[in-house]
Amino acid sequence: MAETIYPRLIGARLKSQMSYRASFAMDFVTQVLAQGYELIVILILFTRIDALGGFSKNEVLLMYAFAGAAFGVADLFAGQLDNLPTYIRTGSFDVLLMRPLRLLPQIMCSDIRLRRIGRISGALAVMIYALTHVDIAWSPAKVLLTVLTPLAGAVIYSAVWVVACSICFWIVEGREFANAVTYGSNTFTSYPINVYSRPLRWLMAFVVPGAFVAYYPSLALLGKQDPIGLPGWVGWTSPLVAALAAGVAALVWRFAVRHYRGTGS
Repeated sequence: MAETIYPRLIGARLKSQMSYRASFAMDFVTQVLAQGYELIVILILFTRIDALGGFSKNEVLLMYAFAGAAFGVADLFAGQLDNLPTYIRTGSFDVLLMRPLRLLPQIMCSDIRLRRIGRISGALAVMIYALTHVDIAWSPAKVLLTVLTPLAGAVIYSAVWVVACSICFWIVEGREFANAVTYGSNTFTSYPINVYSRPLRWLMAFVVPGAFVAYYPSLALLGKQDPIGLPGWVGWTSPLVAALAAGVAALVWRFAVRHYRGTGS
């Protein structure tokens, strides 16, 4: 029964948004431009330098595109978790608990905004450009890696979103912290991780597994050695890291929900 309810909820949300086509078109363009902001920063940066952390402009654009596409998909489906503090503060979360549906999918399906596809479209356009302008020795395995990388990255981002937003069960006004982790991860993963300081690198690349969103898959595609010394096979492990991240996020979410005591309203 639940398996049919969620598609209907999503369909109803999307249908209502498509009823205002002019508004959707404007929002779509806005999202494309928002995704392009970081692209402009990278392009300006490469007017001053020839390489960043040992990577050329097109190689950095490949990382940027992988990260942008993954974040766009995660934002489309997990971005609704930003509303969790409001649910908790107003008591709406208690209403969700009373429904005979799984809690997390309810929140993720609550307000899917189709305009976020604009962010994904912009990243995919850059990805196509980058893939045709970097030197890759293509093989069936690398084609599969190219397809799986944005999907695995979206799962990693979504897991980070769940874990970061779970703090709101203890700190109701924890949205700023959650946004710093989620949106900050998107900025971090758009660049080679070896350009960051060692503490930040270990925190955002391995504690928050941002390095597996774009950096290591890009190394595997390009056939390049990792400047910080990890073996080449690490670049193929993003799907495994995504599965582990999802598992950790599920455990954290369940722990947080079990310790939720309601607002009393």
